[in-house]
Formats: sequence, C-alpha cells, structure tokens
Amino acid sequence: MVQVFSRVRGALLAGACAVVLSGCAGNVAPEVKRLPERVELSGTFYRGEANQSGPQVLASLLSQQGIVITPGLLEKPLHLPGAEDKLQQNMQNLAREYGLVVYPLDSKLPALLTQVAAGYPVMVRFSEGSAFWAEPRYAILSGYDRNKQKVLLRAGMNRRQLMDFGNFQAALEKAGGWAILIQKPSQIPAAVDRSRWLKAADELAQAGEENAAAQARKALAAQ
Repeated sequence: MVQVFSRVRGALLAGACAVVLSGCAGNVAPEVKRLPERVELSGTFYRGEANQSGPQVLASLLSQQGIVITPGLLEKPLHLPGAEDKLQQNMQNLAREYGLVVYPLDSKLPALLTQVAAGYPVMVRFSEGSAFWAEPRYAILSGYDRNKQKVLLRAGMNRRQLMDFGNFQAALEKAGGWAILIQKPSQIPAAVDRSRWLKAADELAQAGEENAAAQARKALAAQ
C-alpha cells in the first residue's frame, strides 16, 4: 500500500512539474520562440564598478569594433568623475566621435534578443539591488537561453551574470528602459527600423562624421 501511494505521489509530482514547465514555456513571446534556442556572444569585457560601469561597458563595445581603448582612457572624454548625471548621453556622443552609429532599441525583450541572436551585443541600463536599495548599472546583454528563460549579462565584476527574463525586463524598465546598439556604419541591425537608422545616421553627421553617416545611409539603401 505504501509502495502504491509512493508511486501515485511521484506521478502527481511529475505531472505538476510538467504543468509548471509548460506554463513557463507558454510565457515566452512568439518572437522569442522563433529565435535560436541559446546564444552566447564572445568579445572583450572590462570588469569594474566605478561610475555605474559605464566606461567599462563602452570600452568593451568599442574594443569589439576594433578600436584600441581601455576604460581609463574614456574617463576624461566622458568628464568623469563629475558628470555622472550626463553619462548616458556622453557615452552616445563619444561613440559617434569614433564614427559609430548609435541605434536605439525598443526595451522589450524580443527586440533585444533579436539583436543578440543576429550577433550584436546590446548596451543596456538596468536597476541592480533590492527593494530597499538599488542603483542603475550599465551592462552588455550578450546572450540568452530560451528554454531556461535567462539572459546573460556582462556587468560590473561579473562576466557571466544570469538573470530571469522577467526579472531582467523589470530591472530594465525600472532604470528607464534604455538599450542601444553601437554599430559600424555597415552593420545594419536585425529587423532594422529604417527611419530610426536614418535618424541615427543624421546624428552621426551632426557629430562631424559625415563620411560615416553617408556609409550608414548607403548600407541601408543596399538592404
């Protein structure tokens, strides 16, 4: 009798687990379901905690574009320390000065993972901490696991910080829902918004990089 009860209990537990797992899978957006199951991008990563990790993340992304740079070399052009409240805008301005396109992304998970699946690391700003204390942090969204519903961030001192889809989306929105690509003019984002790319090219031209802006427009026209 005990043995029978044990088998029944085991079957019920297995059934419950299956229901939970299927429910979790059902929460994944259709756009995400169409992406590869798992992606992890490689690339340079600089660890660091100062200034919300902004210089470290920007240096990492610039290095991945072939620019010889370190976080320390970015502090002066980013006006750090002292201009922490303008860091987000200053990083974008500086990326343009290197002839790169700053392409803003929708903050929803499918839009971000679509770029990662295409091979493009995404710069994000998310809130890190607890309900009682939290601060914004910059990171590189460089991978995900669709079945485990986790994203992979390179943030602060952590090269492989895993976060649940839901927690990441909430942390992203709490910090303002900001996410960008930093691209060469020839690197057209996946599912590109043509007007958004052209606006980014115009901003590049306004930064004095007219040739790079022209390349960006030409690359889009060739799509």
